[in-house]
Amino acid sequence: MQAVGFVRRFRFWSVTTVISIYLLILVGGVVRATGSGMGCPDWPKCFGQWVPPTNSKQLPKNYKQVYTAQRVAKNQKLARTLAGLGFKQVAGEIFAHPTQYIETDFNPTKTWIEYLNRLLGALIGIFVFVTAVVAVPYWRRDRPVLWLAIGGWLLTGIQGWLGSLVVSTNLLPIMVTIHMGLALLIVAMLLYAADRAQREPVQTAGSDEHVAAFKPQEGGRASDVPGLQTLLWLVLLVTFGQIVLGTQVREQIDQIASAASYQGRSGWVEQLGSVFAVHRAVSVLVTLLSAYSAYLLWPLAGRRLRRLLAISLSLVGLEILAGFTLAYLALPAIVQPVHLTLATLLFGAQFLTLVGWRQFLAYEQQVRLRPAHA
Repeated sequence: MQAVGFVRRFRFWSVTTVISIYLLILVGGVVRATGSGMGCPDWPKCFGQWVPPTNSKQLPKNYKQVYTAQRVAKNQKLARTLAGLGFKQVAGEIFAHPTQYIETDFNPTKTWIEYLNRLLGALIGIFVFVTAVVAVPYWRRDRPVLWLAIGGWLLTGIQGWLGSLVVSTNLLPIMVTIHMGLALLIVAMLLYAADRAQREPVQTAGSDEHVAAFKPQEGGRASDVPGLQTLLWLVLLVTFGQIVLGTQVREQIDQIASAASYQGRSGWVEQLGSVFAVHRAVSVLVTLLSAYSAYLLWPLAGRRLRRLLAISLSLVGLEILAGFTLAYLALPAIVQPVHLTLATLLFGAQFLTLVGWRQFLAYEQQVRLRPAHA
């Protein structure tokens, strides 16, 4: 009963944390769609206060000059560090970016949108820490679960530091991209930890029930479709790359919008460069690879994998709809965060599909090596 108790606690906190991270991604999309990313020019405080101001009278004198100087000083230190580590090109881009010396005008609505985003991020930091704490009993039961939980907690700390750099570099594209990529890595680690913890107690008991949810139908074997695991990896990596491309497209849209004073929204898509064309082409590749992998896996898949395949294909369909809406209906702001969140949910579903297939491969190998009298 004691084991069941800590297993349930870890499942609850790990799943709650993953859901919260997805919520943060959605809120982060709202921040970008509303242009609130620089609503607070400093970090972790907002205009030097723990409770953000609601009107310009509460702002420090000459706040634009003050926070621009602070940001430049911080970036100079960062650039020297990066250059010392051999990342000279990235160090140069920090100061080559045109918004480096531009301070955003105060807007109370945007300030509070950004600050609420930060509060949610801080709450998730607490959730990740609690997840790591409740994973301690896995030291004797299944150590990878503990290491994944601790790794997720440490990476969340790094993610918070990167968030401060995103602010100090005034939303430098490469910083935003790294920030998004690390968020996906944290999601993958916690998803795997939660999934492993969910099946682990039954495995310890020596039962095969943990494979019942994804066991192939009617005697199908993994060897019936060679290379399927490689294909699932490819689908996952292409989706990851597509999300990264999406962040770059988003950066271009922000630059175009700023240059146009956020007017003439219907003409923004036409001004996008080659990154948007590549992003659109890769979306076709993601669709084809997802459909083909589902076609190969469906005849073999058990109920759990079929459910994940159905979710993935549904998310691909919704992504296509959201993409068409953005491209042909003048980039409605409400669809932008939805588009990003759907993409990250697709990444999670594809990752769990890969994990489930690897579980069956391990199970099939175990059965093959099992003595005939067992």
